[in-house]
Amino acid sequence: MIEDLFLQVQEKLVICTPYFNFPRTLQHKIATLLENGKRVEIIVGDKVANDFYIPPEQPFKMAGALPYLYESNLRRFCEKFETQIESGQLVVRLWRDGDNTYHLKGVWVDDRYILLTGNNLNPRAWRLDAENGLLIYDPQQQLLAQVEKEQNQIRQHTKVLKHYSELEELNQYPEPVQKLLKKFARIKADKLVKMIL
Repeated sequence: MIEDLFLQVQEKLVICTPYFNFPRTLQHKIATLLENGKRVEIIVGDKVANDFYIPPEQPFKMAGALPYLYESNLRRFCEKFETQIESGQLVVRLWRDGDNTYHLKGVWVDDRYILLTGNNLNPRAWRLDAENGLLIYDPQQQLLAQVEKEQNQIRQHTKVLKHYSELEELNQYPEPVQKLLKKFARIKADKLVKMIL
């Protein structure tokens, strides 16, 4: 159903997701929307707003590498769509509000469709999870004022990425994170990890 919703976009798609690890099918749909001149806005949590984030001064645990893996995914995505970001056709926002975590999930299409879902929009959720969701069709835009208010409240704690280089690279991550992500890449486990997370 989520993929079908992406096909309904006539002007703009807005996505909120806590983890930047879209399934390939959604990545392709986003690419197609951009190729067809549609606007896309993605609001994703900054790595420090991730449930698994561990500050560098605390003892490292393997799960603490996940926010960095998601940020690496986001950096590659933003590099791929650098032109669309520069033109404003693609807007990527990083959400961060102090020590709060970001776990918001939702899809808005052209002020007509609203999908409130528990789906993380990642490969694991795509294959395994049977998440509940509520799809609202609002052709008369009776909810528009409320939706705009809620989206503006979400955007209030975001920073718009102007260029992929604003995101850290692997060599800027804490040493234990670098070692683990390099090891994953070397044995090609990074692809497996992305599929199961």
